[in-house]
Amino acid sequence: MDLLITIVIIIVGVFLFVKDYFSIDTTSILIMALFIIAGVLSPEEGFSGFNHPATLTLGCIFVVSGGIFSSGILNGLSHRIIKLAKIHYSIALVVFCLISGVFSAFINDTAVVALLLPIALTVCKETKISPSMLLMPISFAALFGGTCTLIGTSTNILISSYAEKYGVEPFGMFEFTKAALCLLAIGFIYIFFIGPLLLPRRRNKENELIKKAEQYITEIYIEENCTDINILLTNSKLVKEFNVNILSILRQGVLVHEFNKETKIMQADILKVLVLPETLSRLLDTDGYAIKGNKRMQKAEEESTNYNIYETIIPFGSGLSNNTLKSINFRRQYNASILAIRQRGEILYDKLTHTILKEGDMLLIMSQEEEINNLESQNLIVKLSEYTKKKTNYKKAIPAVLIGIGVVLTASLNLTSILISAMVGALLMIVIGILKPHEAYKAVEWKVIFMMAGVLSMGTALEKTGGATLIAHYIKETLGQYDAQITLSLLYLVTFISTNLISSKATAALMTPIVIMLSQAMAISERPFLIAVMFACSLTFMTPMSYPTNTMVYAPGNYKFNDFLKMGTPLNILIWLSATFIIPYFFPFK
Repeated sequence: MDLLITIVIIIVGVFLFVKDYFSIDTTSILIMALFIIAGVLSPEEGFSGFNHPATLTLGCIFVVSGGIFSSGILNGLSHRIIKLAKIHYSIALVVFCLISGVFSAFINDTAVVALLLPIALTVCKETKISPSMLLMPISFAALFGGTCTLIGTSTNILISSYAEKYGVEPFGMFEFTKAALCLLAIGFIYIFFIGPLLLPRRRNKENELIKKAEQYITEIYIEENCTDINILLTNSKLVKEFNVNILSILRQGVLVHEFNKETKIMQADILKVLVLPETLSRLLDTDGYAIKGNKRMQKAEEESTNYNIYETIIPFGSGLSNNTLKSINFRRQYNASILAIRQRGEILYDKLTHTILKEGDMLLIMSQEEEINNLESQNLIVKLSEYTKKKTNYKKAIPAVLIGIGVVLTASLNLTSILISAMVGALLMIVIGILKPHEAYKAVEWKVIFMMAGVLSMGTALEKTGGATLIAHYIKETLGQYDAQITLSLLYLVTFISTNLISSKATAALMTPIVIMLSQAMAISERPFLIAVMFACSLTFMTPMSYPTNTMVYAPGNYKFNDFLKMGTPLNILIWLSATFIIPYFFPFK
């Protein structure tokens, strides 16, 4: 009975992952809760994912990566990157892919892509290279780089730690680097020579989102017969009935950007608003409102130069994700206005406060520089409109890099486990003063931590109920007439297809116990199967939702869903076929 309940809960979980009704971490915790409520797992077993070595290791790695990033050591390379990339598109492609791949092998890949995005867009603006020709390769290069080391992706850490609990010898820091580099070389050859033929060549329209939004900005004069006079802004017809986005108010010669719950509309106010043409037409048919291009407004704006418009993106793990602007009181909390949202290729200008924000959404924000920098420092957004080089603090940068190298070396030389190595590295980042405690907390992507803790319950439930053994024996009986290499190939295929539909962590948690049981049933080494699952979970190129870095480049690159299918599907097939031969070569079945 428990096995049946487990299968039903997993099916429900997969459905929720695919439909994206909730955020990935919420779905993961929901699955864990269902296992506990149904009695399949005890509370201790269900919550064991939070003190699992994989979860703890990953949290420490986030802190170490955060220390390296906060020191600005990578920003110090930016001017060299821009100088090289300006020479020619081919050089830009090679430079950005190499940097993305190398750094992603040791540092959180989403952070690497977030750093490279504004630099790449700066190069695109100055050289007229289309962002669509550059951003997708940067994301794909990060995925290849992440497979090269144990700490390259959270999936690698998850599978290695999970396998260790089953008695499998843990993977070394660079144990699968040779196999990964072979796949990286094949992938880079594809990206450099085939990619330019398949990538869309969409014209690079500088500040396109800003220019489109400005078409919908106008000034409304409040006449003496307007019914909104002395009415709270939030209760006015302008906001409630016409969904007008009020950006600023010119009142008695004073320009006001900051509104609160007590702000009222007064007679003779001049409101700068963002409104769609069809709505504006209905608005002007209503008594009390008139369009007025006012010189006083223009003069006040010229004098108030501290408000600018910024193109930004919501990165993976942002606190804005899965919230509406209204639910978090964005305007009052951050003193900033959202002019437009680019979501999954669609540009929204209307009813923005009720739109559920997603990772990868582009936001057009009108704000003071101080406020936009505050949003960026909290990892809520990444600024795209302009790239300003940050100074490198060498007093922090040198110790941070040395700590990072120490974490890698001590683990790779088997002086201690990766968990202990990462934990000591994270503590040193705080003790030495590279990160303050609250900065260390911010560096951790808690969404990933909760997601991993939740999905681990699926593997635990499969193991406890005998589901993993049952599925493994079924695979063995079904594929028994084939040799181990074909079985590995088919498992790789199933894994990477599953990862394109649900999260890589969920796929890894489901597949790891199954392939271990399968290898034991086939009396062969577990390692090649586990490596196949690692690579298949990370090397996913077919959809913009298959991996966070793909999601991040989707809107800034002005991509369409089919662009990923066109570029990513042949690459996924090529890597699958290559892995079928490369993995057994480096990791024999016997």
